[in-house]
Amino acid sequence: MADVRYAGFWIRVGSYLIDVILLGIVNLILNFILGRETASLLEVVISWLYFSLMESSNYQGTLGKMIVGVKVTTLEGEKIGFGRATARYFSKILSGIILCIGYMMAGWTTYKQALHDMIAGTVVVKK
Repeated sequence: MADVRYAGFWIRVGSYLIDVILLGIVNLILNFILGRETASLLEVVISWLYFSLMESSNYQGTLGKMIVGVKVTTLEGEKIGFGRATARYFSKILSGIILCIGYMMAGWTTYKQALHDMIAGTVVVKK
């Protein structure tokens, strides 16, 4: 992939913070309406669907990624499917397990991939 500009660690942090704020607002509303116990599982499902559906859509990214101007692709530059987006989402658990080193890998790997990107076979690129 010639002329590809990979998105580094800090721009990815920025996009994630935007997404966390947006999902936080949704979660506050759910907690208010349904109560904490009922809303907990629903919050996990909404987060998974938000990230996986948005990243596998024609937008190729969440609202946070769109705002900062990045998108998720395969290593070949193609749009990812829902299954790969789901694998990427749940692989983020591994990225965070040991002091978030899996996330920090985006700062020093060749294609600026975090651990979950390597597992799912994805990259985050600038538009």
